[in-house]
Amino acid sequence: MSSKNQPVGYLPDERPPFLELIFFALQQIVVMFPATVLVAVITGFHVSTTIFASGLATLCFIFITGRKIPLYYGSSFSYIAAISSIMTTEAIAENGLNTMISTAQFGIVMSGLVSIAAGLIISKVGKDVVDKILPPTVTGSIAIIIGLTLAGSAMNDAGGATFIGAISSSPDKFSSTVHDAITSGLLNNMSWIIAAVTLVSTIVYSVYLKGKLSQLPILFGLLTGYVVALIIGYATGIPFVSFNVQESNKIFSLPIFTLPKPSLAAVAAIMPIAIATIPESTAHLYQLDIYVNDLAKKKNSSKIYKIADKLGLNLIGDGLGDIISGFIGGPAGTNYGENISTMAITKVFSVPVLIAAATITMVISCFTPLINAVYSIPKAVIGGLSIYLFGVIAAQGIAIMLDRKVDMFKSKNLAVISVILIVGLGGNYAFPNGMIPMFGAQFPAIASAAIVGIALNLILSIGEKKATE
Repeated sequence: MSSKNQPVGYLPDERPPFLELIFFALQQIVVMFPATVLVAVITGFHVSTTIFASGLATLCFIFITGRKIPLYYGSSFSYIAAISSIMTTEAIAENGLNTMISTAQFGIVMSGLVSIAAGLIISKVGKDVVDKILPPTVTGSIAIIIGLTLAGSAMNDAGGATFIGAISSSPDKFSSTVHDAITSGLLNNMSWIIAAVTLVSTIVYSVYLKGKLSQLPILFGLLTGYVVALIIGYATGIPFVSFNVQESNKIFSLPIFTLPKPSLAAVAAIMPIAIATIPESTAHLYQLDIYVNDLAKKKNSSKIYKIADKLGLNLIGDGLGDIISGFIGGPAGTNYGENISTMAITKVFSVPVLIAAATITMVISCFTPLINAVYSIPKAVIGGLSIYLFGVIAAQGIAIMLDRKVDMFKSKNLAVISVILIVGLGGNYAFPNGMIPMFGAQFPAIASAAIVGIALNLILSIGEKKATE
């Protein structure tokens, strides 16, 4: 009887059986792939190198942190504008793509040093000081806006906007049937159907599947949406599923590796962004701590996983991940909220699963057919999954504040939360690329919200401190 009531799930130091481990790893790859690839596409970095770098940086992160923090490292959206500003500089652009990437790489490597320095400082000052600077009102709010600022991306994919954009940019690659489908609205309607089936089936699988199957809702939802996309594609002639994304006849092809090229401009543009990603990384760690210890409690484990206490170690690992990724030609990154959402939904926090996911990712980057197989997942399917996953990221921000018993009737807390939410969300949706123009410069919306929130919290804490003395 007790075995039947035992919750299904794997804690960080638990290893699933081999076949389960592979399926769990594939699930983690599926959720990180779109965002990681999108950063490469937007910035102009080599896609295969970016994929390889995410796997290698994840492996290094896991081993550097002593296999105690189950997080996946992927390309970060926070750096896109800074990297793009370097990549499009006229003097650098004249020298070709690899020189542009090499120049940006130097700034990425140096940004890793900022994260490492922050990690060392936090490890020295202790968690109490960190909690004063980054209370749950800040970290919870940051988690909420990270999820909600991605909402537009999820809805665009679900409605076929990304697919239509690809067709518009390369009209010769698509048949007149596809163009007619766009004009009539058929493509948009069919995209919504595929996305809705993917979303609903994933939710149904996550809520109603029991036992071991309950740990694979993302993968099952993706496969369900994929099959529906194949059927609709066959019936309408719209190529929702395509295996010809990577134009290469080679089956095996190593990623293109480049070395950093020293540049003060790259350091000035990219390095400071690392400071703004610290609250995001902190929010992820606190989310993970809540969910892992909740599972441990439900499994009657006597072990307490002090993941939140490892913020300094996490930032050191994050910084080394940036250095490793930047050194071989990958973009700057961070630990991924999508992967944490997947772990929260499936209750699989196993570090061996992430090691397998990172290893498989590196293998995929070297085989064109495997890259094409992952690329063949329709945007509408990705959109359906993203609606759920990005929403879970935002919900985890609420969970942080509930877990830490934030007083929502306290004026100080309301002020900090409201300012972070509006600056972060408003800045993301009001300005191109989520970059807020101020004082002759542009600042990332999420980073700006984090910095303003931290500053406001510290200022309001001065009066609070005096009142208690």
